[in-house]
Amino acid sequence: MSAPETAVGGAEAGRATGGRERILVVSPYPPVRDGIGAYALQQVRSLRRQGHHVEVLSPTPSAAHHHADLRGPAGAAALARIGTGFDRVVVHLHPDVIYRLPPTAGARLGTGLAYGAAFRRLAHVELRVHEIDHRWADPSDPTSRATAFMLKGADLLTVHSEEQRSHLVDGFGVPGDRVHLVDHGADFAPRTTADRARARASLGLPPDDHVFLCIGFVQPHKGFDRAARAFVGLGGRGARLDVVGSARLGDQATRDHVAELRAIAAREPDVHLHLGFVSDEMFDRWIVAADTVVLPYRHIWSSSVAERAALFDRPVIATRVGGLAHQVERLPGAVLVDDNRGLARALAEAVGSPAEAATPSSWPGADGDDVRSTVQAEVRARAAAARGGLPVAGRGPTGDDAPSPSAPVRRLAPLRPPAPVSARPGVSAVKRLMHRLLAWELTPITDQVNSLQRATADALDRTAPPPDPHDDDADDQH
Repeated sequence: MSAPETAVGGAEAGRATGGRERILVVSPYPPVRDGIGAYALQQVRSLRRQGHHVEVLSPTPSAAHHHADLRGPAGAAALARIGTGFDRVVVHLHPDVIYRLPPTAGARLGTGLAYGAAFRRLAHVELRVHEIDHRWADPSDPTSRATAFMLKGADLLTVHSEEQRSHLVDGFGVPGDRVHLVDHGADFAPRTTADRARARASLGLPPDDHVFLCIGFVQPHKGFDRAARAFVGLGGRGARLDVVGSARLGDQATRDHVAELRAIAAREPDVHLHLGFVSDEMFDRWIVAADTVVLPYRHIWSSSVAERAALFDRPVIATRVGGLAHQVERLPGAVLVDDNRGLARALAEAVGSPAEAATPSSWPGADGDDVRSTVQAEVRARAAAARGGLPVAGRGPTGDDAPSPSAPVRRLAPLRPPAPVSARPGVSAVKRLMHRLLAWELTPITDQVNSLQRATADALDRTAPPPDPHDDDADDQH
């Protein structure tokens, strides 16, 4: 194992020989629809522009030069075999690529040891760490040493935020001089030449509305549903929210999330859902067309979307999770929020409509007989703000900001079978076997239960009685 000769960043991270290198990039790769693959493609192009000879190893058939199942010890052996002879190997590290899912304790142990050994056999390994579960560094977890052994086997680890660097150094014990910060957008280049007016015309967007944009693969952790709920109440103020992207995974959690987005878009006329994979050019055209890019993520380490927004000088509203704050706070006009209420407030302020109703600070004063109704209205306003939306006049059954009648049903978690994992050695394998044997019987049942839940919620919304202007206290009786 050789040590890095220089502390460098971006596409130049790695061994600096001053000449042309043979580099193997390990990553999902187009035409496979994968965010890391799109990121890796830009890095490969940048490295080639610098004069390096670059080949790509991908875990599935693609436009890459080499294909191999990279999961588990067999995947580590394949990497060691293919990577031999290259001056540098750049591995885009994500658990989905090298672990069999779910990554059980046994999988983390075997995979960690095998990859740690493989990295030590190769000339120079850089891990571009996109994601790794920081809980795997728990010293009470017997597999934590295997994960640390794997990470320490690399010559260089590159990350996009100080938070990520701290996790690797403090959590896994990787020497600090091996973990370098790199600019997330170092290799990014614009894919469209359209200006705002042309982009909007080509996408069928109104020329003057304030367009909020959520774009990327549709997954629960991206939190696009949070933005849709926070947007409620702004449609009548010259704004719209467009959610653009495709579902990368076909698991039950993703299907439920897509169904939830469809339901919100059906209820809210100015929330528009555009499901489907978009090309690199179309991706950038959407960003150019937008006034504000919204990143309402529940958890993430860093965001390529934030970098592409910066590429076109589009302001960003983002949640303060993972390393996102570190990445976004340097961008002009960026706003960081901590919760749903903050998100609703930031969206409202972006369209020049401060969300006074969503940020109550004290109970309102009231005179005489109107105290009860005034306080009740304030309770509803605060509840709406806590859910992440602005109170909407005339939307509820009492003609004010009453919540959707389907809210209790939608708050129920989707039915899913428990993950076939166990901390006891060998039990995970037995559970996986049982899961495979029974899945054909259980999956249709859970899917049907979840479909019934969604249908019930939709029916409640559609059959809600119209507001009764003569029954102001109806909601107060219950």
